[in-house]
Amino acid sequence: MSQTHPFYHWVQLQRPRLGTRVTFATDDFFAAKERVIDFAEPVFIDDKYDDHGKWMDGWESRRKRTVGHDFCVIRLGVPGVIRGFDIDTSHFTGNYPPQASIEACVSDADTPEEEWVELLAKTDLSGDAHHYLEIDSEQVWTHVRLHIYPDGGIARLRIFGEVIADFTDVEGFVDLAAIENGGRALACSDEHFGSMHNLNAPGRGVNMGDGWETARRRGPGNDWVILALAQPGVIERVEVDTAHFKGNYPDRVSLEAGVFESDDLATPDSSRWQTLLPETKLKMDQQHYFEALEALGDVSHVRMSIYPDGGVSRLRLFGRVGGAE
Repeated sequence: MSQTHPFYHWVQLQRPRLGTRVTFATDDFFAAKERVIDFAEPVFIDDKYDDHGKWMDGWESRRKRTVGHDFCVIRLGVPGVIRGFDIDTSHFTGNYPPQASIEACVSDADTPEEEWVELLAKTDLSGDAHHYLEIDSEQVWTHVRLHIYPDGGIARLRIFGEVIADFTDVEGFVDLAAIENGGRALACSDEHFGSMHNLNAPGRGVNMGDGWETARRRGPGNDWVILALAQPGVIERVEVDTAHFKGNYPDRVSLEAGVFESDDLATPDSSRWQTLLPETKLKMDQQHYFEALEALGDVSHVRMSIYPDGGVSRLRLFGRVGGAE
């Protein structure tokens, strides 16, 4: 089961693909503020310089010669409950800020000026390191403000949480697995080449790296991934998209679903899984639509199994919330 850090099963709310933007920074002389929310892992290029000096993959302010400190404002593309942060100073060694704090607010403005609430008190940072910091709040937020003391560079700010969508007035089918609706990938057998969190991202995959792809399986068995639905519902239609996967798409796929009171109970060996889509052949680089599904009623989680291994770009699970007619 894949889990690389404490918040891995939560959505990265800062992803630009969700519409998140950095709307303001007091200073970004050395490195553009927009890079602090880049979904890609930060890199260091030894001999790369620009007109301002050494090129760094992150947000970096100039050396402060006056009283005060620097900060930037991030507007979330999809409001959400924040479960934790990763303040990542990768590759920043002699130029990282010694401390940081984080606030959040709810606003319609790009750059709110008041009503900020402290989520993370001033915290010590180290250079070239990840800082995973848990947040205890059930509030849905629209903005985050990252303070650094007094100046310096942050490679990435990861904002982990969950989307709480309002389905009150929704009619017809919705994608119960989509990130923007609150769906989350929880665990998988392997993701050597591509993250499971790409499976329910908005839009079609842009290339082979923008999907979930496992290593080549050399032993018995098959690969799998488990997703939590935004809310329990009846799944009526499934799309399995193998876009860009040609010599490495799975030969077959199957889907199982069940009702679990918590994510922790949705384990791969649970006896509650029931067949939603039996083992079915796939083709390379195309969208597959399945409507002949088993009638299971409301389900809360889905497990997709691929045989024996390979890559899937997107998984869409269309249905009605709570079985609504």
